[in-house]
Amino acid sequence: MLRILDEWGVGASSLEYAPVGFGDHHWIAAGGAGEKWFVTVADLELKGAQDAHAALRSLRGAMDTAAALRDEGHLDFVVAPLRDAGGETVRLLGPRYAVSVFPFLDGINGDFDRQRTASERGAVLDLLAELHRATPPASAPVLDLDLSLRDLLRSALHGAIRWAPGPFTEPARALLSGHAPAILRRLEDFDRLAEDVRTSDGAPVLTHGEPHPGNLLQYEGGHLLVDWDTVGLAPPERDLWSVAESPEDLEWYAEAAGRRVDASALALYRLRWDLEEVSLYVDWFRAPHDRSPDTEEAWQGLRESVAHLAEPREGGAA
Repeated sequence: MLRILDEWGVGASSLEYAPVGFGDHHWIAAGGAGEKWFVTVADLELKGAQDAHAALRSLRGAMDTAAALRDEGHLDFVVAPLRDAGGETVRLLGPRYAVSVFPFLDGINGDFDRQRTASERGAVLDLLAELHRATPPASAPVLDLDLSLRDLLRSALHGAIRWAPGPFTEPARALLSGHAPAILRRLEDFDRLAEDVRTSDGAPVLTHGEPHPGNLLQYEGGHLLVDWDTVGLAPPERDLWSVAESPEDLEWYAEAAGRRVDASALALYRLRWDLEEVSLYVDWFRAPHDRSPDTEEAWQGLRESVAHLAEPREGGAA
């Protein structure tokens, strides 16, 4: 690992594993004079892409976009990767993993489950409004409204996929089977909402994708956004559904961004989150896997997302 950091001109003499985040792996690299860098190793097989090559292309596009937002767009709240000597933001580490190097910022990590106050939500909405007004770099991925693993999810709900042995194979299969009718109804709701959004006249904007508290860093009296793997062009509601909790929040954003919020798009992305989570976890657990902190967390995430989808919703899709 230390050898590949030479590509960034990082004179690191030690690496300390950082047990943060989910899915990817992180280290803090330190130099002899006290310099520090944050190193991320992404597992390309867990990115929900068709294969590792597609996952690498997607990751590079996202990291290049984040770097452009910081360097050319001058968005100071974007915690983006550093470029190596050849201008790359991502380098392969074997066939399955990819490395990015970030500046080390001694801030306070957010807590995914902590509820934000109205003023905190306002601060995040201001960041999102600024991001949504930014000029998209050429590298910005254009995101589809549809689910990335839709065919897999439908096949799994109809009991038509193979499940490899693993500690969560049978529990995941049984959970999905027991809630298949409800989840299929939610897929129908999703399709109706997607049609409404596709026929609307709203222009896509640059979105972060996951601006939840776990991806916010309190630093020098402000907030920074980390984890830009999911950045892409999409309706702004892709970001807003997880931040805005009241009509006042939506008004705050509308004034800051100069655009109104689409209720159908807001409902679409709220629903899409849980459907996408279930799809990704099914893809994980249908393959050979071991019991680990990540798979334990994935199992809890699958249970929570299935529970959300099984809940009765007033008005069907809202």
